[in-house]
Parts: sequence; C-alpha cells; structure tokens
Amino acid sequence: MPLYRDEAIVLRTHKLGEADRIVTLLTRHHGLVRAVAKGVRRTTSKFGSRLEPFTHVDLQLAEGRNLDIITQAETITPFSSGLGLDYDRYTSGTVMLETADRLVAEEREPSIQQFLLLVGGLRAMVSGERTPSQVLDSYLLRSLAVAGYAPSFAHCARCGEEGPHRWFNPSMGGMLCVTCRVPGSASPAAETVIVMGALLAGDWPVVEAADGRHLKEASTLVSAYLSWHLERGLRSMAYVER
Repeated sequence: MPLYRDEAIVLRTHKLGEADRIVTLLTRHHGLVRAVAKGVRRTTSKFGSRLEPFTHVDLQLAEGRNLDIITQAETITPFSSGLGLDYDRYTSGTVMLETADRLVAEEREPSIQQFLLLVGGLRAMVSGERTPSQVLDSYLLRSLAVAGYAPSFAHCARCGEEGPHRWFNPSMGGMLCVTCRVPGSASPAAETVIVMGALLAGDWPVVEAADGRHLKEASTLVSAYLSWHLERGLRSMAYVER
C-alpha cells in the first residue's frame, strides 16, 4: 500500500473491534481523513496517547480502500494537556473541533486554511492570553468566512448599502438596512456589531476594550449564525457557557 506523511489535528475517535480505533483527522495537505489506528487501545500500544482529540501530530499513513491505516505517529503539540486543566477552555476547544469537522465536508479535499486556523485557535485557547469565549467566537467567525459564509457587518448583506445598520439576520448573511430587514431579525447594540467585526478581523484591542454585555450579545449572535449555516446546532455547544 502506498505511504504518505502529513500533519494533523485529531478531531474525534471511536472504537473499532476489540483493540482498534477509527480516528478522524483534519490534515494539512489531505483535508479530512478517516484512518484506522490498529491496536491503539492496548496498553502496549506505542502511540495510543498520541491519537487523542486535540493532539497535533505528525503521521505516516498507508492508503486503504475505504480507510487509511496509521503506521506512525509523533506528537507535535499535545493541546489536550493544556485544555484539560480548564473546563471553559476544554468545552470551547471541543466546539472548535466539531466545527472543523462539520465545515470541511468533503474527505480528502485539501483545506489548508481551515487546518492552520484550527491550529492557531487551539494555540490561542491554550495560551490563556484571552478568554475562551473571545477565542471561540473569533475562530467560529473566521472558520465560517473560510468556508464561504463570511458575515457582513459594515454593509447591508442584501443590497450592499454601507452601514452602520441596525438589523442582524443569520439567514441573510449579516447586518441588514431598514429597507432589507426581514421578519425575525435581531437588533443588536451598535457596540455589539463593532465587537463582531473586530472578532472576525482579529482586532483584539477593540475586543478587549468592549463591555461584557456586548461581548455576551455577540456570542449569542455568533452561535445563531453558526447554527444557521451548519443547518443544525453543535452538540458540544450545549456545554459552553455563553
């Protein structure tokens, strides 16, 4: 079987047979890959702990008919060791993994931007320099933008008229002017809209200076926007304090 190497983030795993696992990976060059880790559940396994969710790994894989087979695994960054010490960071990180899994829909389609975004997001989550909610919201908006669902905050998402605008609607793609407003649109505070734009752009001074109530409102709207474009909510989001 042909061999190839790649680096990856482990997104999730589930049991296969008595000793194996199927590992879902977001790789740098091969996109989403599902592979078998043989014997990984045995206590004698050489790389069982290296194939847990959140781990950034360097892998060698053998191409298979349906599932590839992991033949070597070396840890690059064990993000799980840092996230496991803080409940809020761990649950937020879990949302990031599930989001990446859902947004990269096609297996084996290269998605370098999503991979780099996830690695950077997990690194920021572990560093502790910013709150878990801020890191998560920024990651969600950016990953949606990379997937082609960038929200519009500065212009009307429907007609393109320059803002600021008052109304926000996930189904329409962001802020709406009074003419384009549709039923069910939210009316966030102007400061909240500025915060969401800053989270998308990575303008951290603006985010850090924002009032807590505007950050919380932004989190609610980001969650609604994500749920709409994924067509159903994330199971892991229920455990995140929003």
